[in-house]
Amino acid sequence: MITIEDFHKLEIRIGHIVSAEKVLDADKLLKLFVEFGEETPRQIISGISEFFPDPSALVGKKCAFAANLEPRVIRGLESQGMILAVNGMEGDNKFFSLLETSSDVVPGSKVK
Repeated sequence: MITIEDFHKLEIRIGHIVSAEKVLDADKLLKLFVEFGEETPRQIISGISEFFPDPSALVGKKCAFAANLEPRVIRGLESQGMILAVNGMEGDNKFFSLLETSSDVVPGSKVK
């Protein structure tokens, strides 16, 4: 278990996905560019390709992201955050859902 203080260290923000594409030579990875109300969009690499065969379906979505993770290099690309989703199995059924919000939420809004 973690303490409430540890939980409060995590900064969850709403990001607006402005572009999405497959990462070359990586079956599971997508490269997202996400606006958080900062000067430039952040690049986020995510292993969600199997759920989005057409990455352009992500463009325009406003989703929850872990926004203050230390940058990490994945397949030679820097990832500056992590998209949050629900992923699991119920019996023989696999399910997956991004944590999305309504369109009127401002990018960069903090989830509390």
